[in-house]
Amino acid sequence: MKTVSLSGSLRENVGKKDAKKHRVEGKIPCVLYGGKEQIHFVVDDKQFRKIIFTPEVYLVKLGIGGTEHDTIIQDVQYHPVTDRILHADFLELPADKPVTIAIPVKIEGTAPGVLKGGRFIFKMRKLKIKAMAKDLPDYIMIGIDTLEIGDSVKVSDIKRDDVTFLDPPNSVIVGVRTARAVIEEVPAGEVVTEEGAVPVEGAPEKKEEGKKE
Repeated sequence: MKTVSLSGSLRENVGKKDAKKHRVEGKIPCVLYGGKEQIHFVVDDKQFRKIIFTPEVYLVKLGIGGTEHDTIIQDVQYHPVTDRILHADFLELPADKPVTIAIPVKIEGTAPGVLKGGRFIFKMRKLKIKAMAKDLPDYIMIGIDTLEIGDSVKVSDIKRDDVTFLDPPNSVIVGVRTARAVIEEVPAGEVVTEEGAVPVEGAPEKKEEGKKE
């Protein structure tokens, strides 16, 4: 897995007022878990954004107070309106124990079923895995060259000796559906968008079963 370096500064005080002060200064309050004790620190907002706003997952060499820690970003909290980063949690990686993390999925190839008129479905863009820190992959690659209409790749189809997959085995990661199947799944008076089926403006309202006009 790719590694990046990040510098942090220890917080002298812990509390909402102190956290707000740091945010005004362009810094993000953070906590490091997993070691002998929790460490409260801040990182530069611009530095941190380069790691967060990317589909990649990184191991973070975190330098705090002269000590370097091998970590991963465990959680990030955002402002509900502005999406500004409010807080981040880092997890220190033990050398002798497996860690759990979500890894991005990448696809390669062209599905024959799509060339025949089917619709490609990409349902799981990240997979939850458990592995030793040294074995953590950058991503999970899935080949789709053999997918005909009606075929799919499930979690149980992915085999790796150094990784344990934690999502339900029957969960579909990618697949190819028939165009007709897609149409049948969309209720009358609705269309398919990236957000799913939504009502068409001016379409007649759906009647409830058993209810007379």
